[in-house]
Amino acid sequence: MWAASCLASCCAACACEACRSVVGGIGRRWARIAYCGLFALSLVVSWIFREVAAPLLESIPWINHFSKTPSREWFETDAVLRVSLGNFLFFTILAVIMSGIKDQKDPRDKLHHGGWMAKIVCWCIVVFLMFFLPNGIISFYETTSKFGSGLFLLVQVVLLLDFVHNWNDNWVKKDEQFWYMALLVVSLVCYVATFSFSGLLFHWFTPSGHDCGLNTFLIVLTLILVFVFAAIALHPQVNGSLLSASVISLYCTYLCYSGLSSEPRDYECNGLHNHSKAVSTGSMTLGLLTTVLSVVYSAVRAGSSTTFVSPPSSPRAGSEKPLLPVDQMDRHEDKKKEESKPVSYSYSFFHLIFSLASMYSAMLLTGWSTSVGESGKLVDVGWPSVWVRIVTGWATAALFIWSLVAPILFPEREF
Repeated sequence: MWAASCLASCCAACACEACRSVVGGIGRRWARIAYCGLFALSLVVSWIFREVAAPLLESIPWINHFSKTPSREWFETDAVLRVSLGNFLFFTILAVIMSGIKDQKDPRDKLHHGGWMAKIVCWCIVVFLMFFLPNGIISFYETTSKFGSGLFLLVQVVLLLDFVHNWNDNWVKKDEQFWYMALLVVSLVCYVATFSFSGLLFHWFTPSGHDCGLNTFLIVLTLILVFVFAAIALHPQVNGSLLSASVISLYCTYLCYSGLSSEPRDYECNGLHNHSKAVSTGSMTLGLLTTVLSVVYSAVRAGSSTTFVSPPSSPRAGSEKPLLPVDQMDRHEDKKKEESKPVSYSYSFFHLIFSLASMYSAMLLTGWSTSVGESGKLVDVGWPSVWVRIVTGWATAALFIWSLVAPILFPEREF
C-alpha cells in the first residue's frame, strides 16, 4: 500500500511538472492556438458534464430546490449552461482587460501571451464557481445566449467571406490555366451540390398533402439568392468571382437546411421526423466542429487586412500574410523587445469571439433551451434555432452582395 501511494504521488508530481513545462513553453507565436485549445477543452468538459453530472446536481440543494425534482434532462442542460457561463465570463473578462492595447510594450501584452498556468487555474475556478450561482442567473444567461449565438453566426459569415475571397485570390495569382480550371471545377461542384441539396429540401420539408407555404417560401427564396449571387458576381462592373458565389450559395443552402431540420418534431412539414427521432448527435458534432474551426480560423487570420480583427495601426494591416508566418522577424522578436511595436490584431475582439462561441456551443448542446427528452439526445431542435439559422442565411446573402457592390458604390473608399 505504501509503495502504491508513493508511486501515485510520483506520477502526480511528474504530471504536474509536465503540464507546467508544456504551458510554460507556449510563446507568443502559439498563444492564439493555445486559446483555441482551451476553448476546445471547454466543449469537451461541457459534453462530459451533460452526460454524467446530472446525479450530482440533483443532490445540490441550491440547484434542486424544487418541490418536485425535475427530469434528468433539466439537470443535463443546467450543467452545460453553467460550464458555458464560466467560459463566457473568463473570455469576456480577458476581452475587457485587453481593451485598448496599442503596442507590445503594454504590460497587458505579456498577460495575453503568457501566464498560462495561472490562466488554466483561473478558468477552472471560474467554471467551478458557476455551480454556486442560483438558477435565476443561469436562466437569464440561457435567454441571453440566443442573441449571442446569432452574433457569433454573423462572425462566422464574415470569416467565411474572408476565407473564400482569399482562396480565390490565391489561385488567381498563380496565373496558370490549371488553377483557372480548378476554380471552374470547384465552382461547378458547389453549384451541383447546391441544386441537389435544394431538391432534397423540397422532398423533406414540403411533403404532399400538407400546407407548407413557409418552408416552400424559404427554400425558393434561397434559390433566388443563388441566382442573384451568380448574376452580380459575373457582372462586368463587379470584381467578383464564380467561386465565391458558388461557395456562399452552398453555405446559404446549408443554413436553410439546418434551420428547417430544427423545426419541432411534431410539425407536419418537417419530413425528417419520419426518418429519425431527432437531429442526430452527428449533426451536433458537425456544429461543434464548425464552431471550433471558426475560432481557429479567427486566430490564424486575425492579422489579415481583410478581417475586422486587425486594427488600422497593425503592421500587418494591408498585407496578405497569415498570422503565424515563419519568417526572420518572428525568430528574432525576443531580441527586439525594447522596440515599440504595434500589436498585429485586436486582443479584445479576439477574446470576444470566444465569448460568443461559448454561447453558441451551449445552445447546440442544450437544443436552444427546448425540451431535451429521451436522455438528452434531442439536440438543436426548436423554433429559436430555426429563425436564428434562417436570419443568418439572409445576413450572409446581404454581406456577400455588399462586399461585391460596395466598391462600385463607393469607389473612393477601400474595402
